[in-house]
Amino acid sequence: MAKQTITFTKAAIDSLPLPAEGQRLEFYDTKSSHLLVRVSTTGRKTFQVYRWHQGKPSRVSLGVWPDLTIEQVRKAAEKINAQFALGDNPNVLRRAIREEMAFSELFTRWLEQFAKPHKRTWDEDFRRYQNYMEAPFGKKKLSWFDPGKVRHWHHGLTTQQKQKGAEGVTISGSTANRSLALLKTVFSQMAPEIPNPCLMVKAFREQSRERFLQPDELKRLLDALEDVETPPVFRDYILLSLMTGARRSNVLGMMWKDVDFNLNVWTIPGEVSKNGDIMRVPLVESAIEILKRRKAEALSVFVLPSDISKTGHYTTPTKAWCALLKRARLFDVRLHDLRRTTGSVMAGQGASLPIIGRVLGHKHQASTAVYARLSIDPLRDVMESATRAIMVSQDASDKVVPLRKMVNERKK
Repeated sequence: MAKQTITFTKAAIDSLPLPAEGQRLEFYDTKSSHLLVRVSTTGRKTFQVYRWHQGKPSRVSLGVWPDLTIEQVRKAAEKINAQFALGDNPNVLRRAIREEMAFSELFTRWLEQFAKPHKRTWDEDFRRYQNYMEAPFGKKKLSWFDPGKVRHWHHGLTTQQKQKGAEGVTISGSTANRSLALLKTVFSQMAPEIPNPCLMVKAFREQSRERFLQPDELKRLLDALEDVETPPVFRDYILLSLMTGARRSNVLGMMWKDVDFNLNVWTIPGEVSKNGDIMRVPLVESAIEILKRRKAEALSVFVLPSDISKTGHYTTPTKAWCALLKRARLFDVRLHDLRRTTGSVMAGQGASLPIIGRVLGHKHQASTAVYARLSIDPLRDVMESATRAIMVSQDASDKVVPLRKMVNERKK
């Protein structure tokens, strides 16, 4: 069969056909020597360098699509070809290294080579590693991992955390799933030539979270926020979160250059917004007052600066948040629920779903669907009022026939 060639582009890779059952298809890149993508019947697309070395065929896996970009794949292929040119077999070198490599080293390499250069939320991955993976996996050799051990760890995450209930620490199935996905990604991107121990591990079934603060809960939260124990920067962070409905990372990283006091608009650049689009957030009067007060004292490019964080801005205030919830007598509330609370209040005031989605920066309508039930409430109030008017006779002479009388007459 003749070698099939294409020019690797996102559109070209996405549109590759699936092979017949039990077969695989290979397509070589026209712009990089010996670089190919192999397509399986499941749709998995693996990048490889395939060439002859010392009279024998050698195949080196680089990673899977779309975990790696085309630019990254071509650069990786260039390095592999250089190793072959020097007389080395990359597979032999990799195998020798990984036989002695511990997972902590593999994760560190992934963090530096993939996460930090390409992920805005790499710090969240690092915290997840520290909280859930470093202790059980950090010192383990890669050959130690298998699906059974990973499955036992994944299932045990929630069980172990539930035993810490006295400390108020709980781990949901979705958090356990995010940890499993991170482990799978690290193995997929950094050790593609060995079987991924996460592939046969089934994630927990997840249910979308619909938690938001009820009016009485919101009042308790705001009252507790005025306590003298509340750090001023934390108080402003919570209030700005509620007043903008913006995501946690965006509020924490808000910069003065993005705040327009003439138009009263905060622009969230596309490179830091979750959906990749520029977001323009209208600033209400109360938010403007907070920002102007902070601007008058500003010594940093960040609205919520920090002298102790590596980023230069305020970071996730876990301790202050837990203390606030304790003072407000609130349970099962997360920081992200503030954003959901803002959306619920808008829905309760009759805002349409497209408007709520635009304010919150939802790219897909499904993300706003949680507010559909809430947005009906104002309509229900109007209908209740109209029904009460209909059910009550407005004329003793029955010039206007009450609906109740009409229904009873029809029954007869």
